[in-house]
Amino acid sequence: MAGPREGRPARRSARAAGGVCCWALPTGLLCAYGFFCSVRPSEPFLTPYLLGPYKNLSETQVFNEIYPVWTYSYLALLFPVFLATDYLRYKPVVLLQGLSLIVTWFMLLYAQGLRAVQFLEFFYGMGTATDIAYYSYIYSIVDVNLYQKVTSYCRSATLVGYTVGSVSGQVLVSVAGWSLFNLNVISLTSISIAFGTAWFLPMPQKSLFFHHMSSQQLSCEMKVMDCKNGCAVQDHPDVQRAPGWEDETKVPLNGEGHSSEKQEQKVDIVKVLKDLWRDFLQCYSSRTMLCWSVWWALSTCGYFQVINYAQGLWEMVLPSHSTEIYNGAVEAASTLLGAVAVVVVGHIKTSWAMWGEVALALFSFLIAAAVYVMDTVHNIWVCYGSYVVFRIIYMMLITIATFQIATNLSVERYALVFGVNTFIALALQTVLTLIVVDANGLGLDIFTQFMIYASYFAVISLVFLVSGICSIVRAYRRQEQTQSRSPGSSAQSEDS
Repeated sequence: MAGPREGRPARRSARAAGGVCCWALPTGLLCAYGFFCSVRPSEPFLTPYLLGPYKNLSETQVFNEIYPVWTYSYLALLFPVFLATDYLRYKPVVLLQGLSLIVTWFMLLYAQGLRAVQFLEFFYGMGTATDIAYYSYIYSIVDVNLYQKVTSYCRSATLVGYTVGSVSGQVLVSVAGWSLFNLNVISLTSISIAFGTAWFLPMPQKSLFFHHMSSQQLSCEMKVMDCKNGCAVQDHPDVQRAPGWEDETKVPLNGEGHSSEKQEQKVDIVKVLKDLWRDFLQCYSSRTMLCWSVWWALSTCGYFQVINYAQGLWEMVLPSHSTEIYNGAVEAASTLLGAVAVVVVGHIKTSWAMWGEVALALFSFLIAAAVYVMDTVHNIWVCYGSYVVFRIIYMMLITIATFQIATNLSVERYALVFGVNTFIALALQTVLTLIVVDANGLGLDIFTQFMIYASYFAVISLVFLVSGICSIVRAYRRQEQTQSRSPGSSAQSEDS
């Protein structure tokens, strides 16, 4: 009797170690990939590099003909990449992202001419669109109760990598006197390391939409305690299953059911699209979900425009060839302070259901004010400071919006809603770029563009202020009606 009891702790320890290994190794590899992929010290100095002697492009070419290509390619590739990521099970698309970024930085080093740099922007748009594979890969590897932990690890890895890249770029330029060309060499080297790391990621056996079942994943999820008649017996009846799995307690170990399982896994893309459409309608039928999603899409559109052209504004305020610039330090400071704001807002307890829209309105107004100051006060330090304030507020609000949207969503709907919101943001950004930025549209100068962006955020603020006030008034009216009915109902109960 003592033998089996003494053996149980050892078996449990082995299973626990195996469970840790199941998620720790891919999480560590993915974090390493995200870190090295984000260490790009040349990125804060991209505009000076393109305008400088290395590419010798004009301001009109860079702002009105090259940068818009990123917006168009990102929008065109986002939905196909979204489906391909799930269908191909993440890893191939992660590799595609690494390859796209390698091509981008290789062309940054050696490509010359307007058309070549526009083609470069297309590959950068592909690298941005495939970012969804990085953030969704880990959900196909780990158990659902680890989602929050591994998500924080992956996002922290990219944040640290981006900060390290920005700080190192600034130090190498300001202290060591390195050229911008050498910074691009470092960026290419770091991305190549990330690409090599991605090859060691394990291939997922399931995905959110196209591949729900997998014998390998099932054998990992099942706790095998004993083998009887060629079957795996569940160790605990309450073991948590991944979404979309059949509720079975016995699975053949001999592989006889493998061919039939493959038949069950035949992909019906029409059915998947119908399911996505049904989930889309259900998700956006909620007024709260719709409110936060609308703000997400509208503000992200403006955010992309500001961060894409902020370097151009700084270059116009203080040309890099005439003085030392601190773009890398500003990007690092805004990222770190934004991260601090995100942590702080996570501890704020308030009724977002009632006051959320008003908060969005007030903070959107502060964003509009920051962009306006950045545009009108032609002082580089004021521009830097306003940009930091702009990014801090946006990162704080997008965190609140993310939490509010994800609170009552399953993982499948989480990915769907965030994908749709991003797609709408890019569609709006494309329209804005076509009209305001593109040389085939108005082709406005950088200062006029930023005045339009400030006005854009002011309109968002006004819309949500009106909507928030209406929501508060309706809430108080419902509360008054409830209170007025309570005495009457109690009096009737007393009379009876």
